[in-house]
Parts: sequence; structure tokens; C-alpha cells
Amino acid sequence: MELDMHNGYKRVIPLNHHPDFSELGYQVISELGCNREGGRITYLANVLDSHEQVVIKEFCFARASADLSGVKAYQREIEILKQLNHSRIPRYIDSFEMPGAFYLVQEYKNAPSLGLTRSFYPEEIKQIALSILEILVYLQKQVPSIIHRDIKPENILVDEELNAYLVDFGLARIQGAKIALSSFVAGTPGFMPPEEQFGHSLTEASDLYSLGATLICLLTNTRSVEIGKLIDDNYRFNFQKLIPQISPRFRWWLMRMVERNRKRRYANAAVALKALGPIEVVGTATRIDTLVSTIKPRKRATVLGLATVITLATVGTTLMSCQPDDAVRQLLEARECTSFDLKTSCQ
Repeated sequence: MELDMHNGYKRVIPLNHHPDFSELGYQVISELGCNREGGRITYLANVLDSHEQVVIKEFCFARASADLSGVKAYQREIEILKQLNHSRIPRYIDSFEMPGAFYLVQEYKNAPSLGLTRSFYPEEIKQIALSILEILVYLQKQVPSIIHRDIKPENILVDEELNAYLVDFGLARIQGAKIALSSFVAGTPGFMPPEEQFGHSLTEASDLYSLGATLICLLTNTRSVEIGKLIDDNYRFNFQKLIPQISPRFRWWLMRMVERNRKRRYANAAVALKALGPIEVVGTATRIDTLVSTIKPRKRATVLGLATVITLATVGTTLMSCQPDDAVRQLLEARECTSFDLKTSCQ
């Protein structure tokens, strides 16, 4: 590798196929990812006047199938990243253009993607879920709120302490913003919420579906490209037999996250985060769970309703001064589960 001085920087004359950004102050180290069909390549680079490492994302029009949509995606990602300030969203640093290509420079996070072959214990997957939900709470608190639209294992980085980072805001939208017809199917099949597939408006519950699908893939050790194996003929996730060790409450939480009807999911990330916090991930079914599983679906809601009334009557006035006991809480959760027609998850 040869060096000379140019515009105050040590100019690197590359001896490989990587682009030369030395005049802009960056030296490419390696290629992190590539989608040549979509005209996107991601590089790891050094900042020449410091020891900082950055990520440089290239969008090349010569290889892109839709130039105009690519320009808009590039511009939209920059606009959104500029307004974000969260420790687990790589910050925007710089952007520049070269003939036939745009480039976006971001903070580098030394954490591998969940798209790589990695195994986690169920308790660790809960920690990852909490970490991502905290990011989504931040995004949804923006005015107006921001919808990522492409949450999947490949767009989540996780470090050794199980801190999760959310990347790739190329498809992100401001809630309420009009989405072109051509971008309805711009997400990833299997992770895309049903409302987006059919052109309905997106809500704060839309990203929850994608996160739920991601967590189910992690729990079942299923690669993103094989997510279709977890979806049945009714287009619902059917994974219960693959992870019998998880607790019924965690299973119900997951099924509500991926409920096809967006109105039946948690309303937003803050509600989902609060619901997940106290849930034990691993555990066996309680007597209440066993009772629920033996009741036919059509009669289950009625029996649960009667059981809830009887239990509340037994507890009596103590409920005025304390939280419902475990039996009451489980009955209420089970009753809620049946109201969402989650037959497979209740069994």
C-alpha cells in the first residue's frame, strides 16, 4: 500500500478493489455487506485523522433497478438519521456523492448482526427483545413517530452484553406519511406486517409484528430465508411445538405481537415493553394453564369468565388494597388470549 500527502491527509493508494475515499478523509478497511442487485454495499472504514472507525453505505445507481426510488430512500434515511440521538442507533456522521453513487457515513458499532448463525438462551432473547423495544419506544416518541418498516435479524446488531442496536433506516417512514404503491412490498417477506402487504396505513403496532417474527426466528433457530416454515396455511405463526420450554405467558405475549389483525396487537412499543417486563420466559404450565388447555375453544371464554368471577369473589375486598394474585392474573391473561382467537397458543 502506497501513501502520499494530499489536501492535508495521508492519501491511500488502494491495492484492492475497494473504493478510494482518502480525499474525503476515509480509508476503507473491508466490505461488511453487499446487495449488488439493489446497488448497495456497506464498508468498514477508518477516519484518517483519528482512530475512529465508521460505516460507509454505498448506493450505486448503475446497479440499482429503480434510480428514483433509490434516491428517495437515500435522502429519507439521511433526513431521519439526522434527527435521531439514541445510543443504540448508529448516529449520522456525513454523506457525499460521487459519479453514479451516493454515500452515507455512520457510527460503527462493534456488534455482529443477528442474521449470522448465533444461538441464544430464551432468557437472552427476552433481553434482546427488551432492548429493541426500548429503541422503538424512542422512535415512537418522536413527533411525528417513526416506523422502521424493516425489522429483521439482519438489521439488529447485538453485542456481548446483549445490547441491541437497530440499523438500516432506508425504508423508515414518518407515521402518517403517504407511501407510494411501489413501496408497499419493499419490506422483507415473513417479517412484513399484513397491513403493509395489503396497502393499509401503518401504525405503531406495525413494527411490533416484525419484531415478534424476529424473536420467533431466534427462539426456533430459524434463518430469515426460512421463516415461511413457521407460518401455516392460515398465514399465522405456528411455532409452539418447536419451543415447548418457554412459559405460556411468554408464548401468549409472542402470539399477540404477531397477531395478523393490527388492532389485536399491543398498541405500541411502550405497552409491549411493560407487558414483557415481569414475564418469566421459561416455565411449565400452571394448573390454570392446564385447565384452559382442556377446555374446547368455543366454551373456553365462558368458563374463564365464570372462573374469573368466582376467583374475584373469593379474593373479596382485599383486591381494593393490593394487586390481583397470580391465579387471577393468569385467568385474566388466558381470557384475553381467547378473545384474540389465538387457539393454537392457548392450547
